[in-house]
Amino acid sequence: MLNMDPLGVRVELLRTAPETGGELLEFDVIGRARGLLAQGHVHTAQVERLEVMSGAMRLVIDGRERLLTEGQSMEVPAGAPHSQIPAGQGAGRVRVQVRPAGRTQAFLERLAELCRDGEINRFGLPRPVAGAQLIRDFADTGHATRPPVAVQRAFAEVVLALARPRPYLFVDQWTVTAPTEAVFAAIADARSYPQWWRPVYLDVESDGPPELGKESRQHFKGRLPYHLHTRSVIVALDPPRTITADVDGDLRGRGTWTLTPAAGGTHVRFDWQVYADRRLLRVLTPVLRPLFRWNHNWAIARAMEGLEPYARRNVA
Repeated sequence: MLNMDPLGVRVELLRTAPETGGELLEFDVIGRARGLLAQGHVHTAQVERLEVMSGAMRLVIDGRERLLTEGQSMEVPAGAPHSQIPAGQGAGRVRVQVRPAGRTQAFLERLAELCRDGEINRFGLPRPVAGAQLIRDFADTGHATRPPVAVQRAFAEVVLALARPRPYLFVDQWTVTAPTEAVFAAIADARSYPQWWRPVYLDVESDGPPELGKESRQHFKGRLPYHLHTRSVIVALDPPRTITADVDGDLRGRGTWTLTPAAGGTHVRFDWQVYADRRLLRVLTPVLRPLFRWNHNWAIARAMEGLEPYARRNVA
């Protein structure tokens, strides 16, 4: 039994595709279909036979409506736009046969998963990403009557592209006139950031000095009007050359600092791959990517201003 409460029905599989060699899928729909299940749709290459076992149903085929009551049945030709709408009062039971079976069972099982996972809204319609995935995966065998299937596919691709996280990749390099050990000490110990990386870092908490596996928690902001909270864990540490941390929270990614002795000081390289996971940032990322890069550049400029004098003071 496939439970689809948000769609108003349960589906009982009677004869499956494996049992019939793909010739037939037979199932009963029990309840009062709503939302997605009551919308107009097309089966591209399948014939559908509907028989009312109890209750009543309005069947609309190519704009012509028929009322089916208990014991009555009708076939829907392949490619014919149609909709099945509950009639009368109370729950009904409709027996459906689909020939050939195609991928209808997989579609029904997907709907049951979406209902279970809260991906069907209060109107009985899939949420945007779930709906786009349905179009992507099943539009070749069945799809909504409107808009044209080519438009549905294009819209689904846009939704899925926007939902797919794309990382920001930043590489920043500069030279600090200070010994490598002092520069590394400042970078490795995140607790020092509010002292030299101002006004970006507002607060950093950590259980102690930098060690492999050590965790710290950061509160920071850039020029854009929002504050971010993250948690970082040191995953690689090679003093005084490199340190790598994995970050999650409002931002998710990995940052690696690489220090190399240079004439008169230390060459600093920061590799930062980050995903914007806060919902607002995730939605706006495709539109505001250049603005986010500008925000990053501003923050790194503050690091360039503060790191050198802080490291030199520590040496002194």
